[in-house]
Amino acid sequence: MTNRTQLARLGLFDAKVPRYTSYPTSPHFAGNVGPDRFAEWISAVPQDGNVSLYLHVPFCRRLCWFCACRTQGTATASPVEAYVDTLLAELAILKSHLPQGVKLSRLHWGGGTPTLLSPDMMTRLTDAIHDVAGFADGAEFSVEIDPNEIDEARLDALAAGGMNRASIGVQDFDEQIQETIGRQQGFEVTRRAVDMIRERGVASLNADILYGLPHQTNARITETVQKLLSFGPDRVALYGYAHVPWMAKRQQMIPSDALPTPEERLDLFETARKLFLWDNYDEIGIDHFATKSDGLAVAARAGRLRRNFQGYTDDTSEVLIGVGASSISKFPQGYAQNAPGTSAHTQAIREGRFSTARGHMFQGEDVLRGRLIEAVMCDFRVSAAEITRDHDITRDGLFTMFRQVNDQFEGLLQITDDGLYIPEAVRPLTRLIARSFDGYELSKAGHSSAI
Repeated sequence: MTNRTQLARLGLFDAKVPRYTSYPTSPHFAGNVGPDRFAEWISAVPQDGNVSLYLHVPFCRRLCWFCACRTQGTATASPVEAYVDTLLAELAILKSHLPQGVKLSRLHWGGGTPTLLSPDMMTRLTDAIHDVAGFADGAEFSVEIDPNEIDEARLDALAAGGMNRASIGVQDFDEQIQETIGRQQGFEVTRRAVDMIRERGVASLNADILYGLPHQTNARITETVQKLLSFGPDRVALYGYAHVPWMAKRQQMIPSDALPTPEERLDLFETARKLFLWDNYDEIGIDHFATKSDGLAVAARAGRLRRNFQGYTDDTSEVLIGVGASSISKFPQGYAQNAPGTSAHTQAIREGRFSTARGHMFQGEDVLRGRLIEAVMCDFRVSAAEITRDHDITRDGLFTMFRQVNDQFEGLLQITDDGLYIPEAVRPLTRLIARSFDGYELSKAGHSSAI
């Protein structure tokens, strides 16, 4: 690895940068994309084409203090039932605009806590989705599952609806850390959830863990990773905890003096990373690991890895449709985001229209710079042949851009006839390198730490 002094000088331990799950990033979305534009983009999806669909459930039984997602707590079923009715109505509107023959390559339920839904709600939703579009060959239906909020009946409903990949959030198994972040989830509870998932023939399992949590040490994250590996997940996301209490007020419950320093965060990441590599997982991008037969690993080896709002993906669909409050859709024309609040979203759907509140229409160099950033984040390299073939830029112009970026990083990158390459020792700087290709002003939003 490049020495710590050099990493510090280049800003790794101080910088706040986007995670680049979109380009431009969502703080740059504006109100010039509304329901009519969204409906136009939906109608322009090719007949018999493939799309992905993301369904957002913003409710949780309890609000974990570490979480910065847009969620709301509920102690009763009534708001969830009302929200499901809204989703069903939204799916009906979507069906009326979507061309015939469109298939789903990916279906993902996220939140919040999708498994808060009752079995009947789940069945009604999966039936409605299948009525909008059937599954394409090789499609994946994944669901974020809270081990504290799942049972046999709900898993039966999901399996019957076609779920073939489950995603569980672990964060950390240490009891003190769990108490500090407001997320009590024992190892045995998690193992039981995994067992129930596998008993239903759902062979593919994702897991999320966090580094940079309060009171986290190398020994503690080692124990968590080893326990997690006992489940045999196909892929793992090793995310850095983003402490942004000015954005997520509930994070004010977490004592900032218990958080590791940026240098300690890097040590925690490297400790976990080595454990996954030693267990024969492939490293995928900056923060994912997958078994060699998993779709992400196959896509990474073939140069087909992509990035969207769920992180890394092997989905090749050009269209991602977001359903539910605050969901974001992506089209070849740009991005569209639904109204963030459930009340505003519900009101729009009741009026028979999409709730699209803001978005971004691609313009200028957006698509070019977005692909450059995606290539950096996915492959640690940019192919000059691909970029000049697919985008309106000359080879001289592209290599001028490469040299300007390399100069910002003291010549640590490699420029060859093939393009730009990020050596392994420099990869902790990947998000900073991606930022160098960003043509927008980043001071508009408070982003998370670069490490």
